[in-house]
Amino acid sequence: MTKLKTSIIDGLALMICGDAPYNTNFPYRSSTYLTSFFRGIDLDYRHDGSTRKRWVTEVLDELNEKPSLESDFPSPELKRVIEHLLDPSYFIDLDHDRAVGQVNQLLKSQSLTVKKDKNTGNVTLCKVIDGFISTSTDIEEVKEVITFSPSVFIVPKKPVEEDCVSVMMPFTMEFDNVLETIKAACSDTGMSGHRVDDLWNNSTIVQDIFELIYRSSIVIVDFSGRNPNVFYEAGIAHTLGKNVIPITQSIDDIPFDLRPHRVFKYLNNSEGLQELKRGLEKRLKVLKI
Repeated sequence: MTKLKTSIIDGLALMICGDAPYNTNFPYRSSTYLTSFFRGIDLDYRHDGSTRKRWVTEVLDELNEKPSLESDFPSPELKRVIEHLLDPSYFIDLDHDRAVGQVNQLLKSQSLTVKKDKNTGNVTLCKVIDGFISTSTDIEEVKEVITFSPSVFIVPKKPVEEDCVSVMMPFTMEFDNVLETIKAACSDTGMSGHRVDDLWNNSTIVQDIFELIYRSSIVIVDFSGRNPNVFYEAGIAHTLGKNVIPITQSIDDIPFDLRPHRVFKYLNNSEGLQELKRGLEKRLKVLKI
């Protein structure tokens, strides 16, 4: 069994809480979000009201005592925590690369590192052996590919466009400025943002929606107002394995199952839209790499 050093456990606890000195690059988590963080990776821990950092440290200490399945790696549960800590969905308005760097600096003393997938932004915990990086599992081996044939949609014979971003949001006038802000963020990062009403390629709008999502590399979803059509479109995007950037004017509009993930909350005013633009640009740059 390989246990992480106390200094690493303490550092990880501060990162999970989003406390100093890591508060610049890691999101702050309140009691509710600490519980969501662990439950999001099937670890049933609920914050008991004690000091946040102390409670997280106790959870990590418990996971650190669990057996490891691989030599020189911590327990599978603790490995999941480290990889989930750097889930790119938490870093829409934060510097993901710097966060990865801080985690690697922390893990360095135990010859561990996290390796970032350039396509998805997800990380994998690895072992450094004589300067070479070795993962605990063969990533390609554990991937499962699902092939399906939809009955409602026709799969388009068009390739995925790396610079195409689809925008799923309500069509009402109060979202016009939001749409323009999103398109500007896409343009400034060398990408092209599209909403389905920009297109008319098929006789049914649902086919146009599917086709737009299918050929997009990234999908921005605005959950504001809990629009059922937007929920449906988000489901399509997740099923197709797209990189989804969730945004909203109210966290209460986010479906419960998605709340553990990082969501960009914005205000629909001049200052709020400027902040939204900056946040989206940062996230798009990360996903574009």
